[in-house]
Amino acid sequence: MKYLAQTVVVLTVIAAPVVAFAQTNGPVTREQVRSDLIQLEQAGYHVGDGDNANYPADIQAAEARVSAQNGGTSYGGVVSGTSQSGAPMATPGLQPVYFGQ
Repeated sequence: MKYLAQTVVVLTVIAAPVVAFAQTNGPVTREQVRSDLIQLEQAGYHVGDGDNANYPADIQAAEARVSAQNGGTSYGGVVSGTSQSGAPMATPGLQPVYFGQ
């Protein structure tokens, strides 16, 4: 019985990633990929122009324009918001660990 339980646990662990990454929208055909690429090119993004300096921003802007043309349903897009990194947290009344050295 112990061997059976171990086998079930091992098979469950092996099968978990397959279930976790399963897509429900089916395979994408070559024509769908080609039409998506044509829409992105018409929106101003050109794949082989060699200018990769603004790559993420350029394709996200093109995807946003395509999404606006298609009624707002698309993948990807531009994320708005801000982030701050590297600034010390302001906590009044607390001193740093190395205060006075």
